Parts: sequence; C-alpha cells; structure tokens
Amino acid sequence: MQIPKRKSQSLSPNGQETDNYLTAEAIEALKEELDRLKRFSRPKTVEELSAAREMGDLSENAAYTMAKGRLAGIDRRMAEIGERLKNAVIIERGAGKDGRIRVGSTVTVESNGRERIFEITGSQETDPGSGRISHHSPVGQALLNHRAKETVTVRTADGREIAYLIKTVE
Repeated sequence: MQIPKRKSQSLSPNGQETDNYLTAEAIEALKEELDRLKRFSRPKTVEELSAAREMGDLSENAAYTMAKGRLAGIDRRMAEIGERLKNAVIIERGAGKDGRIRVGSTVTVESNGRERIFEITGSQETDPGSGRISHHSPVGQALLNHRAKETVTVRTADGREIAYLIKTVE
C-alpha cells in the first residue's frame, strides 16, 4: 500500500512539481549507485561503526557519532533510490505515434529568428542550459501535444508573450 503524499512532498527543493519520468540512462545510473551503496559504502560504514563502538564510552565518542550519521545518510539514500526506481516511468524517446510532442520528444523551435532545440524530460532530469526542459515548465507545457509547423505562445513571468514555431519533432 502506498502512503498518500502531501503537495509539499511532491515538490522538488526548487519548488517545481516532481514526477516519476526517467530515461533508461537515469534508471541505470540509479541502479549502479544503489549497487555501489549496498556492496561498498554501507558495509564499510558498518565496519567503522563497529570499530568505533568498541572504543568504549559512546556518549563522548565522535567517531561513533559520525559513523552513525553516515550510516543513516546511506540508508536514507538507498531508500530514496529504491522508491524512485519502484515508481519510475521510463521515457520513450521520440514523438508520439501521431507526431505530437510528448515527454521524451526532441523539438526544434524558432522564435525571433533564433532556432533552439529542447528535449522534453521529466522534472528529475532537467538541465535548461543544455536544452533539457521539464514538461512542467512553461515552455514544456506549451509544446506538449502539438505538432511540427504549429505555433505555440508562452507567457513569461513578466507578462510578455513569446511565440515559438515548431520546426521539427523527433
């Protein structure tokens, strides 16, 4: 049974809504990190904790306190990765069957005489500087479900409107 999440729990640290869309590469990277934590980091930290525990008085044992904190951090990260993998929705690359833009599409647009390329991703894999934008972003939301040769308009935070001509959808 899944525990319901509050709205605040579904937001990333920057206040954006999060989702479970991940590319196959991101899923593989998470699996590798989880394996590394299970096989190397956690056993090493448990060893350090045992050694520190044998030093005696735990109330004034800084090594024990630090190892205990590291172990808690590793366990927390392992649980987080496990949850992300359990709920992951794999992003299929390319346009939808009908040529429409969806999560996973790469879109070439033109605005004010400049061409830009955007890859529509899930919120966990965005990198606006390299053109990877979330489907929750204003531009991502505006582009979803449109096709090549259509024009979409995006309202900026300061109230301006920017028109984007969709040139290609891959």
